[in-house]
Parts: sequence; structure tokens; C-alpha cells
Amino acid sequence: MSNNDANKINSYLSFRLGEEIFALHVSKVHKILEVTNITEVPRSPDYMKGVINLRGNVLPVVDARVKFGMSPIEKTKSTSILVTEINVGGEDVMVGLMVDGVHSVLKLESEDLLPPPNIGNRYRSEFISNMARVKDKFFIVLNIDAVFSSEDQVSIKELSMVKEHVINENATVETDPASMK
Repeated sequence: MSNNDANKINSYLSFRLGEEIFALHVSKVHKILEVTNITEVPRSPDYMKGVINLRGNVLPVVDARVKFGMSPIEKTKSTSILVTEINVGGEDVMVGLMVDGVHSVLKLESEDLLPPPNIGNRYRSEFISNMARVKDKFFIVLNIDAVFSSEDQVSIKELSMVKEHVINENATVETDPASMK
């Protein structure tokens, strides 16, 4: 295992939703995009912002704030889309997670990762894989596969297969999470 591979094992991308800091393991984040024109899809769930074109593929985009019971995201300069991978019935599907802002890639050791609290948490416990402690701050490490119910996953998979929407292909700006170190 190379040094770079060893660092990836303990690396997490931190991001902001409202005033809270969350993180995803970097293996689940493929790209970071600037928010572009999102094509709305009629009759999709409230949390579903729509779809964008990512290199000729349709990428469903989820408003992470709405998914977590917060008010919808208001687009700012720091609003980003994390291109994440979720498992849907044994198949990996890409989904865009719209967040208020991306912070950094953090290297966390096992002693930095704590079990989620059993009570007093506003999010469903299965959404949380760990609580992470960095200096004197805590943030939530998400289990992204558990965030979406089977019904949500069906909607996401169906949207990822939609091809008839005309989407602005030239407006995506990509960032590799590894370059943020």
C-alpha cells in the first residue's frame, strides 16, 4: 500500500450545511462541482433539486439541507455539489449532494472517531457512522448509503437514467477532493 493510499483510508471531506459541519469518507466523493443550472424534474421528491449533465451522464442533484430537515439551500459563491457514490441494490450510482460549502480534507485517526450519540440527535442514527473530534470541535461523519431510503434510491436511479432533458453541458467546474489538502 502506498503512502497516498494509506492517507486516503483516513481522509474525510468536511462540508457545511447551515451552521453544522458534516464529513464524508473521500472514497465516496468523486468530484466537487460549482453549482450550475439545474434542470428541474417534475413530480420529483422535495429534496431533489433536479439533474445536471456531467460529462454526458445525467446526475441527480439533492438539496442536502432539505434531506436533513432544514430550509432549502440559498445559492451563494460557496455553494457546491459533491458528486458522491451511493449503493442502490448492489449497484453504485452517482448523485450530486448540494451543500452550503466545502471546508477541507481531514485526516482522522481511529481515536478521533467516536460512536454517534444514542439520544439527543436531530438526525436519524443510521445516517451517522461516527462523530469526529478535531481539536475541540465535533462534526458528523455521514453514512451516505443510509441517508437515502430504498424509495429515495429508486427515484435517484430513475433520474440518473433520464436522457431526454436538455442540460447545459458547459457550465460544470470540477475540483478533485484530493487537491484540497
